[in-house]
Amino acid sequence: MAVEGEVMDSGEKRLNELGYKQELRREMTLFKTLAISFSTMTLFTGITPLYGSSLLYAGPASLVWGWVVVSFFTWFVGIAMAEICSSFPTTGSLYFWAAHLAGPRWGPFASWCCAWLETIGLIFGIGTQAYAGTQTLQSIILLSTGTNKGGGYFAPRGVFLAIYIALTLIWAFLNTFALEVIAFIDLISIWWQVIGGFIIVIMLPLVAKTTQPASYVFTHFESGSDTTGVSSKAYAVILSVLVSQYSLYGYDAAAHLTEETKGADKNGPIAILSSIGIISVFGWAYILALTFSIQNFSYLYDTSNETGGVFVPAQILYDAFHGRYHNSIGAIILLVIIWGSFFFGGLSITTSAARVVYALSRDKGVPFSSIWRKIHPKHKVPSNAVWLCAGICILIGIPLLKVSEIFTAITSVCTIGWVGGYAVPIFARMAMKEKNFNPGPFYLGKASRPICLVAFLWICYTCTVFLLPTVYPITWSSFNYAPVALGVFLGLVMLWWVVDARKWFKGPVRNIDEMNGKV
Repeated sequence: MAVEGEVMDSGEKRLNELGYKQELRREMTLFKTLAISFSTMTLFTGITPLYGSSLLYAGPASLVWGWVVVSFFTWFVGIAMAEICSSFPTTGSLYFWAAHLAGPRWGPFASWCCAWLETIGLIFGIGTQAYAGTQTLQSIILLSTGTNKGGGYFAPRGVFLAIYIALTLIWAFLNTFALEVIAFIDLISIWWQVIGGFIIVIMLPLVAKTTQPASYVFTHFESGSDTTGVSSKAYAVILSVLVSQYSLYGYDAAAHLTEETKGADKNGPIAILSSIGIISVFGWAYILALTFSIQNFSYLYDTSNETGGVFVPAQILYDAFHGRYHNSIGAIILLVIIWGSFFFGGLSITTSAARVVYALSRDKGVPFSSIWRKIHPKHKVPSNAVWLCAGICILIGIPLLKVSEIFTAITSVCTIGWVGGYAVPIFARMAMKEKNFNPGPFYLGKASRPICLVAFLWICYTCTVFLLPTVYPITWSSFNYAPVALGVFLGLVMLWWVVDARKWFKGPVRNIDEMNGKV
């Protein structure tokens, strides 16, 4: 809160105009906000865990060019969101945007849907980072202890789950007691990923004894129907692009931090668009580096290879360094860089998830809201919301002990919830009368509606493809449980709305009157 004699921050002034008082510390600069947004998207965390399956569906060409196509459409979504963020720089971000853009009649329902989609997407997002980070650490341990062929230690499911839980708890602890440390870690994160990205992208093709020709990388199509059961080439291409669609989101993290960012009405949109630009370029370079460095395509999936055939990027790194230096030290070092990206990503997503739960609880939209909206008296962070997110993340990870395809469901629910939450305010912005929109410094003018239309249609397509089966024939062990999980969840949320919530939930609740001493 600005004190007498000081010039009020433009973001805080806009926040007050929207009916909210300043409660969180507004001390993050543009660079810090960009670092957290960049860390949430991350260079490696989306591509690395799904690279192997996407490559198997249709070969390198569709994977490589799929990234370019998805990046193109992601810009439409990012630009549409940047305009809205500039007008509504609040922690509730998407949820708040939906309520105000949809108007008094549809605002409560729009914010209800958006808030719950975003909440489940972010919480499952913590799970994706914990799972993929654990998988990377599993490969590091395996290669460090002798490889799969040399009697190395391959962590069983129980140990895998224990690491998954440990990562989740560490992120929750840091988000509760070390906000200043997180800001510093996120500064490290952006340099870690930029420098680490340069090292991997440049070093890997140079170290590999042989590299694939450009014709193979950019034009070769190779169906993996014998393994995946997907015989349709078009369907295989659609599935091969999932890695790009899963990787290119998370840029709304900057919006979640706008109540803590200086000049958020300007710096929020800049952080969103900068994150997309950096990841689009570096992500494609990372995909090219991995693909050019493939030594033996079929050996990547051999369960008797050095990494157990379960983590294709690790095998590519091992083949490159062992082929030239006859040891796995270089591969382990690069895997540590990748693992660091997962750690930073999980930490940032935990930050974002807690802010969304806090904002929804502040507006009484979560059961036992009075508990989850409490701010830690000393550290000034929504600590209860942090631990709620961590607890749910741990619960959804427990099936790892029995279900092999749980990561497919977690990534699908995460993507649909997270990206689906983008669709609600974008559609509302497209449908509202222009005279009712109060623009911020970043304003699209007449270009707003066509940009929002393309963005909305792309989001609908993305959500649809993540509900599709990924392996045939469909069995209990290969089934994509995302439609079931989402159906149950959304069914309960909608039932709650119809039966009870519509009677009292009005969307974002003004609290500026409390600051002014009014009842």
